[in-house]
Amino acid sequence: MVQALTFEGRKQRARFRAWHRGTREADYMIGGFFDRYHESWDEGELAWFEALLEQDDVDVMAWALKTQPTPPPFQGPLMMAMQELDYVDIPR
Repeated sequence: MVQALTFEGRKQRARFRAWHRGTREADYMIGGFFDRYHESWDEGELAWFEALLEQDDVDVMAWALKTQPTPPPFQGPLMMAMQELDYVDIPR
């Protein structure tokens, strides 16, 4: 029998997925967003982020950069926070 992940387990899985997207740019954008905001998330916000992780990186980045319209399921306060891009910390 497979046991369901706890809320904290889901956050840990989301963190890993956010930081292992396949390109450095997506890692910084999506992983940085997770690191900045995840501590205050409730069930609905975590579910939103988990759904976002299922999307193609090029689409997520385009929505965050406002070069493509954000689809209705992803519109709202979390996407608005993502579009601020003030959480991206690029090591030098």
